[in-house]
Amino acid sequence: MTLAKSLFITGTNTDIGKTVVSGVLVAGLQAHYWKPIQSGLSAGTDTDWIIAHTDIPASHIHKETYSLQQPLSPHAAAAIDNIEISLDAFSLPKIAAEDFLIVEGAGGVLVPISEKYFMLDLIERLGIPVLIVADSELGTINHSLLTIRQLRDRNIEIVGVVMNGPKNPGNKEAIELYGKVEVIAEIEPLQELNPRTLSDCFRRCFQQA
Repeated sequence: MTLAKSLFITGTNTDIGKTVVSGVLVAGLQAHYWKPIQSGLSAGTDTDWIIAHTDIPASHIHKETYSLQQPLSPHAAAAIDNIEISLDAFSLPKIAAEDFLIVEGAGGVLVPISEKYFMLDLIERLGIPVLIVADSELGTINHSLLTIRQLRDRNIEIVGVVMNGPKNPGNKEAIELYGKVEVIAEIEPLQELNPRTLSDCFRRCFQQA
């Protein structure tokens, strides 16, 4: 399948597998990676994870716009750090026209990033297509459809859904039917996470879609 040159990776929940999916895309496409907002520096960052698990050059890693200390929703972590997150501070990294860019969000689309704005507002500002990462198991239909509805209410382009976890044909069919969207990849649990396995996963799950 043909993927957009720039993709925003959002999830139906936190800890849903956005970073692993981002890693698969970064490794498979040798893409640039940018995490605009990172919360919880003490536990290690998603950027650190991408560096450790892919073989992309340092020039393809772009610094977070906001790095917050506490592992909390961005609005709460920013308040503790006495920082006000401003939408005006965000702009896409400048990369070569032929390169790919993977932008990873924090949490889901209605995670607040300030008193005024949500992650959805940041997605809208950046103006790039969205790939939704969803769990494959119980509860995913509701979470996925709610995420799809919020994005469509803002006329944000949805590339498709990636389902993380054991294959679940019933949930996949329901998301596609009721969400009017394609599940473009199903990623089953990976035994090892390294540049080779992530690249192999990309070829297996995305290139054959």
